[in-house]
Amino acid sequence: MEIFKEFTFESAHFLPHVPEGHKCGRLHGHSFRIAIHLEGEVDPHIGWIRDFSEIKAIFKPLYERLDHHYLNDIPGLENPTSENLAKWIFAELKPLLPELSAIRIHETCTSGCIYRGE
Repeated sequence: MEIFKEFTFESAHFLPHVPEGHKCGRLHGHSFRIAIHLEGEVDPHIGWIRDFSEIKAIFKPLYERLDHHYLNDIPGLENPTSENLAKWIFAELKPLLPELSAIRIHETCTSGCIYRGE
């Protein structure tokens, strides 16, 4: 079974390694939507893998570091592509959520990525 919990946050960034003149090389912002996916066995007594409110509480410190912040200033996100952001969130959450199976990032309504860990 797989469950997910979605969050949204606003952040600014620029991508330092894109070709000169690329629009993403300029400072800009996104309304990011992310989903934290957990995979595992459903507890037969409670009926779930993990309480959604527990996922929210575990993610809260990361949310506070990301929401309305400049991503390039966060250690590990100096090149804050969606791919790098997904890997960073996964690495931060995996020790706290062993059932973590994927992080899905939408940086726009039509563009994003899914990271399933290494």
